[in-house]
Amino acid sequence: MSEKIICSISHVCKEFPGVKALDDVNFDVREGEIHAIVGENGAGKSTLMNILSGVYKPTSGKIIFDGKEVSPNAPIEASALGIAMIHQELSLSHTLSVAENIFQARQPKGRFGLIDRKKLYADSRALLDQVGLKGMDPSTLVRNINVSQQQQVEIAKALSQNARFLILDEPTSALTPNETKVLFEIMAELKKKGFTMLYISHKLDEIMSISDRITVLRDGKYIGTLVTKETTITDMISMMVGREYSGGYTRAHYMDDDDYAKARPLMEVRNLSVKGKVDDVSFTLYEGEVLGLAGLVGAGRSEVLQAVFGADPRVSGQVFVNGVELTRKNTSEAIKHGIGLVPEGRKTQGLYLKFSVEDNMTIVWLNSLLKSLGLINSRSEAEHAQTYRERLRVKTPSLEQRIVNLSGGNQQKAIIARWLMNEPKILFLDEPTQGIDVGAKNEIYEIIDELAASGVSVVMVSSEMQENISLCDRIVVLYEGRITGTIRHSEANEKSVMALMSGQKQ
Repeated sequence: MSEKIICSISHVCKEFPGVKALDDVNFDVREGEIHAIVGENGAGKSTLMNILSGVYKPTSGKIIFDGKEVSPNAPIEASALGIAMIHQELSLSHTLSVAENIFQARQPKGRFGLIDRKKLYADSRALLDQVGLKGMDPSTLVRNINVSQQQQVEIAKALSQNARFLILDEPTSALTPNETKVLFEIMAELKKKGFTMLYISHKLDEIMSISDRITVLRDGKYIGTLVTKETTITDMISMMVGREYSGGYTRAHYMDDDDYAKARPLMEVRNLSVKGKVDDVSFTLYEGEVLGLAGLVGAGRSEVLQAVFGADPRVSGQVFVNGVELTRKNTSEAIKHGIGLVPEGRKTQGLYLKFSVEDNMTIVWLNSLLKSLGLINSRSEAEHAQTYRERLRVKTPSLEQRIVNLSGGNQQKAIIARWLMNEPKILFLDEPTQGIDVGAKNEIYEIIDELAASGVSVVMVSSEMQENISLCDRIVVLYEGRITGTIRHSEANEKSVMALMSGQKQ
């Protein structure tokens, strides 16, 4: 890593209506380093990255890149400077080939202005070799490759634009551990070649393993920059939250043998199958229990939740709630019987992004707000939304704020509020803390604990091993769509859960 400064963020501020997203942020990035940016949701990470990549203009302050003051007005201008951002939500066109995506709108032309396919594929192969996709056919449609490979194609696309400064925003959020390892190997190779990378992630163990230095933001302000090998996760978290951090979450009470002996079965799933995804899955959920569904990506965890909720079709199987079979197999029936689902895709499946915070909270509860003539009781709607805003500590300038402007953690709490208004008996949580910071995570853990203590049953899918172990009374483990075993909290550890996740029977 060079001592040369490639990028200086100098006293940068950014204000939106009612919100100061960045407040006098000031730090340097060295050429050839992997520099991590961490902070709780709402700390200003995304705003800063959007300024660097030309999406936003700073309200004040300046960016010095490669010795010159720059102010890109659009991503295409940032790209011309050598700055490229690889977003968490990939921007590839699934109906185009890998090569067409890499050189989108920049395909080499031959005689008569036609695309030179030979050169297009040759140039693409050279770039694919650099990002660990040696041997991939560049004519392959993007929809036919997996998420990890799509991530690598995004990096190849950035390199094709002569990018020297890569911004990676939550790049491993949808990757398996093996795919993450491949990405880190690619990043290490790029670093050897002199590329500079800004790396944003809420997975702090990844930050520790891949970065050279770490810059911490809190509430839009610069807190400090750490040398990774000279710090710890605890130090980092304490700077992020502004107080001493004592470690992971422990629930007040876990169900033991005596509790199960007295507990009432609330939901039974019998022989559930979903075409190509889930095969003959059966389990029982008890009142006040937190039940985990664990497994590697593709094991069928989300598909089980969605099929039980009626969002996805099931080819066979029965679902009983309080002894009553759900025969209509749709979401309306599930909601009627007291089931709620917080989906994995917060923005694509869970939110009405153009609607207000209040609208997103009350959307399921609207029938209860109807007055005569079918009109909505707006006053009651606002009062209930405010009640749950306070209960779940949803940070927003107002309930009329569009929910797209909230941080990921506050968006997630708004979705949870939506279902709590409906007073559910059973709440399905699919990756409830994905992409949110450690402070918001602990708040959601507390909500889960409070729900269980009040008798609500929770079924949770999480890709974080420690979440499963620390939160769940029992963990049902899936492998390739089938259950390999069920583990009680008292027996759960990383070794026992991982063995089942890898296909070993209990």
